[in-house]
Amino acid sequence: LPGTFIEEKTHSLAWHYRLADAKHGEEYAGKLIKELNIRLDGEMLDVLRGNKVVEIKSSLVNKGKAALRFVTRGHYDFILAIGDDMTDEDMFKVMPLTAITVKVGSNNSAASYYVKSYMDVRAFLNEIHTTEHLINTKIQLAS
Repeated sequence: LPGTFIEEKTHSLAWHYRLADAKHGEEYAGKLIKELNIRLDGEMLDVLRGNKVVEIKSSLVNKGKAALRFVTRGHYDFILAIGDDMTDEDMFKVMPLTAITVKVGSNNSAASYYVKSYMDVRAFLNEIHTTEHLINTKIQLAS
């Protein structure tokens, strides 16, 4: 299908169709997912549908398992997990209850909060940075 490409990642393979004709891209994606699910039945592989992408990945490796390794290794004052993809759901699910989890682009998620776009994420991070700077300035003035 013109406008598509395959991306080889470390632990997965992804077929991107964001540059393809929208109607045909969705149609082909549906057919591909159906065929992959049949052919990969019983294998330790997951087939995921994302935003104009179909991905095959090992079920043994995911963002949740990676994030859990970091979260359980220490004590953190603040944990923030932000993601915009289906693969981020594993990460959201393993975060401690005290963590702030944010899904970008959809509210259909295991994340506690959602924002509409990456621009909202940037504004949020800028607000955190500004607030931290003000707090640090007040602490220095009080000392």
